[in-house]
Amino acid sequence: MYARARQILHARGVRGRVADVGCGHGALRAALGGIAGEYIGVDALRFDGFPRDAMFVEADLDRDPLPIPDRSVDVAVALETIEHLENPRRFMRELTRITRPGGTVLLSTPNQVSVLSLVTLVTRGEFNAFQDADYPAHLTALLPTDLLRLARECGLDAIEIAWSHHGRIPMTARHFPRWLSRRFPRALSGNVLIVARVPL
Repeated sequence: MYARARQILHARGVRGRVADVGCGHGALRAALGGIAGEYIGVDALRFDGFPRDAMFVEADLDRDPLPIPDRSVDVAVALETIEHLENPRRFMRELTRITRPGGTVLLSTPNQVSVLSLVTLVTRGEFNAFQDADYPAHLTALLPTDLLRLARECGLDAIEIAWSHHGRIPMTARHFPRWLSRRFPRALSGNVLIVARVPL
């Protein structure tokens, strides 16, 4: 996911101050390379291994406003975070709030319209990433249509849906070949991403 995020941001010519919301160990910082002139990690706690020379701010993403000033980052990234939260609309508004006009919002979540997820839904009555074993860590399943609605509700523009090009073959531990996932990204990608711009 980190490499895919870098690829998407690079294609848009994005760089500058990056807020990585739901940052975990902060591995995105190294993956972004020169895209992140400055890096801010945001999460419920500072994980071991978080870069010592990077800025970290603590926040309960379900309850607290992001502890970052309005319009102060060039890029707000939230990879595999929104599905853990109770209120995805509030979260998208917060990502938009902290991003400057002309800046970029990028987030990802498990792909509910993948072959794997749809097969699991038909056979088990649950989306693949939202089975009992994933609860309560995974709370909110979102479709690509939901992500588009959230972005539009926040007034974002230049909105694009992208795919991870990496997904597991149903009922196996194996993954589809990359070339095949690129050929059929919606069906064979395990994750969906949305990238959008805060209007000037």
